[in-house]
Amino acid sequence: MNEIKIYFAPLEGITSYIFRNAFYGIYGHVDKFFTPFISPAEKCPMTPRERKDVCPENNKGINLVPQILTCRSGHFIEAAKELHDMGYSEVNLNLGCPSGTVCAKGKGAGFLQETLDLQKFLDDIFSYAASDNMKISVKTRLGYSDPDEFCDLVEVFNRYPISELIVHPRIRSDFYKGEPRKEYFAYALEHSKNPLVYNGNIYTVKDYEELSGAFGTSPDTVMIGRGLLFDPSLADKLTGFASETDYAKFRQLHDTVYHEYRKILSPDINVLYKMKELWSYWQNLFEGSERDIKRLLKAKKYAEYEDAVNRILENIV
Repeated sequence: MNEIKIYFAPLEGITSYIFRNAFYGIYGHVDKFFTPFISPAEKCPMTPRERKDVCPENNKGINLVPQILTCRSGHFIEAAKELHDMGYSEVNLNLGCPSGTVCAKGKGAGFLQETLDLQKFLDDIFSYAASDNMKISVKTRLGYSDPDEFCDLVEVFNRYPISELIVHPRIRSDFYKGEPRKEYFAYALEHSKNPLVYNGNIYTVKDYEELSGAFGTSPDTVMIGRGLLFDPSLADKLTGFASETDYAKFRQLHDTVYHEYRKILSPDINVLYKMKELWSYWQNLFEGSERDIKRLLKAKKYAEYEDAVNRILENIV
């Protein structure tokens, strides 16, 4: 297998600093983590919660890139300046979020409809970046309503020194359904002047290896989000450090995240909400445990939850 760089995609409400620290300390083999998006507002570059999540003290040793979601260049620049003051040398622009509420405000994938406004925005933020020695990467979809929009977008992006162009080859209305439109990433490989990162539907080593059929070669840098939640050992497998899912590591990841959430959240139900969200991905690792997983998802107290987890894991770890 080719040498590969792996980036952990941001998932709102899930990949916070607690999860990132646990994952990186236990699994490793992720080259960059991206924060769930920061959404700056007038006179408020970051909320206290967002500031806590990116605080360097909460992310020691992690190669972390804060992601910013906005369609106003002034807001982006103010957030980037504060992040620069915190020690960050790279930020990421989110042009991929397909959420209806986000797109209705002209942000995320919604910004891809307004090519002229997007160019003015990029003019402003890259002018700032040059003055502050800040790298800006971009995460984008192919377009808003038609994948052929991507051809014009590539021309726009080629005008700017984007540190990395992360391409999720779907349009906004695809959300996360169906197969990624890989032929458009192949187009980017041929026409983009910026370094490229592939993002979309990598859940197994086979999924990654099959990309070579679409592109002629497997991409050397990929961003993975849901795949690393469905199987936290995936990065180990892709980099050749494991061939099977490591359930001992999984138990360590679970216990670390669970106990760290218990330190900062209360009552029980708030911690369990966070854990159940993770189990919506993790449950696929435990075929035959559907009854106990159902009990886990209904648990309202720590004791009920812990008993269900122990029953699920006792025959595996």
